[in-house]
Amino acid sequence: MTEPRRIRVLDPRLTNQIAAGEVVERPASVVKELVENAIDAGSRRIELELEAGGSRLIRVRDDGSGIDEEDLPLALSRHATSKIHSLEELEGVASLGFRGEALASIGSVSRLELTSNIDDDPRSGWRVVTEGRLMEPRVSPAPHPRGTSVTVRDLFFNTPARRKFLRTEKTEFGHIEEAFRRQALSRFDIGWVLRHNQKTLHQLKPGDDTVARERRLQALLGKAFLENALHLDLEVGGLRLWGWVGLPTHSRAQADQQYFYVNGRVVRDRLVAHAVRQAYRDVLFHGRHPVFVLYLDVDPTLVDVNVHPTKHEVRFRDSRMVHDFLFSSLHRALGEARAGDHIAPAVEGAGSAPSSSGAGSSGAGVSGAEAPETGAGIGESAGRWEQQPMSLPGREAERQPAVTPNRVRAFMEGYRALHPQHEESLLTPQPTAPDADSSAAAPATQQALRDSGRTLPAADDTRAPPLGYALAQLKGIYILAESERGLILVDMHAAHERIVYERMKTQIQTGALQAQPLLMPVSLAASPAEIATAESEHDAFARFGVELDVAGPETLLVRQLPMMLIEADVEPLIRDMLAELERYGRSDRLEAHINTLLSTMACHGSVRANRRLTLEEMNALLRDMERTERSGQCNHGRPTWTEMGLRELDRLFMRGQ
Repeated sequence: MTEPRRIRVLDPRLTNQIAAGEVVERPASVVKELVENAIDAGSRRIELELEAGGSRLIRVRDDGSGIDEEDLPLALSRHATSKIHSLEELEGVASLGFRGEALASIGSVSRLELTSNIDDDPRSGWRVVTEGRLMEPRVSPAPHPRGTSVTVRDLFFNTPARRKFLRTEKTEFGHIEEAFRRQALSRFDIGWVLRHNQKTLHQLKPGDDTVARERRLQALLGKAFLENALHLDLEVGGLRLWGWVGLPTHSRAQADQQYFYVNGRVVRDRLVAHAVRQAYRDVLFHGRHPVFVLYLDVDPTLVDVNVHPTKHEVRFRDSRMVHDFLFSSLHRALGEARAGDHIAPAVEGAGSAPSSSGAGSSGAGVSGAEAPETGAGIGESAGRWEQQPMSLPGREAERQPAVTPNRVRAFMEGYRALHPQHEESLLTPQPTAPDADSSAAAPATQQALRDSGRTLPAADDTRAPPLGYALAQLKGIYILAESERGLILVDMHAAHERIVYERMKTQIQTGALQAQPLLMPVSLAASPAEIATAESEHDAFARFGVELDVAGPETLLVRQLPMMLIEADVEPLIRDMLAELERYGRSDRLEAHINTLLSTMACHGSVRANRRLTLEEMNALLRDMERTERSGQCNHGRPTWTEMGLRELDRLFMRGQ
């Protein structure tokens, strides 16, 4: 039997190495800690130099406030910091670091050298050096410009077991580059430089205006991110959310472009992740991940950042309010992204319009003002929203001129030449005082459009529809339309499905889902399980505008349907509803899945493939898409439309080459 050991205080070197196991996971962890110290020092320029993926060398140089000579040895001690001095300061901490253990932990598993200067004279300055085994800091004079340089060599040289867990140089550098990207996106007012093996990879200029921010986003995340992003800026009840969220059609197979900051600190928080997932719930294709760069500003006393050694997780004092604010803000921003909102006006001249490969080619802005005093609940508007074109860096040469009456009139005249038979019904304004002749000549379809508020623009209207005007239908599946920029292709079933779905959501939320009795009840053969579900979920069916009666041991009668689904194929619709209600059951579970069931119903109520539409019907669908929230995607997250600009069409046919 082993003799029990006595309790004793651990050796300081051993305690530092144990702490290093929490703080220093890999070279990227060192970079994170050193860069955060540089930011806290008030730096305006931070340079990061690496060798061999950081395992051989990590050097972080800043122009911050520097460290006094007398404080240099103390800077390498555990739990020594200048950032907090009391519990009150900890509760409202605004700095990124505050534990005072990063440098001590890094120094215990590497050869660390720190040089700093608090004066403007570059000839002054001091250096402190320590190695993992000795842990005895040695201070000596060293010239250095104002600021601090921290050099870390031979990471894990004295802990071979830890060093064996390092991956290849490429993999470790990939983690460092991601850490660099997170920090560079946290502070636009700081200039950043990244070098690896004597090669400069990133050189980002400082700037805190919109153009500078977007230039940095493009440099770090790519042009496609900006071209498919919505900008938002909202403030409600002391909470401010601003940044960029990607359109649902610009999703990724991995969650590798998701950046969320709380008071400038990058976090990975379950509450935040859930709010984002809920906002994208019925617009994102299955298995895909949204992209975003978002910043939440909140009173530091309302958030606890001291819940994890790496400070990646936070805890909000009122987590429900934060969740509802995030969800409602993002949900509304995505809802405002209607089809065609992200198309820039066409440039003059053939072949000069930039093309787009999805539902929208450039981002749109969403700004908040005159917001209510308290946090918005789920599904509520958190402010006043405005759609604005996003200005992309480097695109000034492609800036599109405003649509003018002459250009719209010329477009209308070209449309008349192609479709003279539809001139009266589609392009001519209705008379203000109808006479007998004009009333008699007005087509029934145009009258229906006027009654539903979907009258098409007049020939002299300066507002050209973003999705243009229908030309034809392809294979009974797609609508082809001509826009100011080129060719629009619409999946008519997917687009109509979203329109029906959004209308049903609105009606059921207001308790006014309109229903219509059937002239002749529809009889369905049903299984015992379906009969039981129909009886137990009778009230649920009624809520969705369906009257379903049991007419026998194996027979159901459908007596009423929602008006929007009156043309649907009744049998598959009812069977799918029975399956959904049997799956969810109970009112509490049903409430959580109402949108799923509405999506199923909308799929049955939308126009089917191979149904021939008239030009009036096609144009009415285009106008509805422009008015409907989230109409760029169907209920399953698939795109509803795409565009081929003149430049892309010219390239296909090698025009101008």
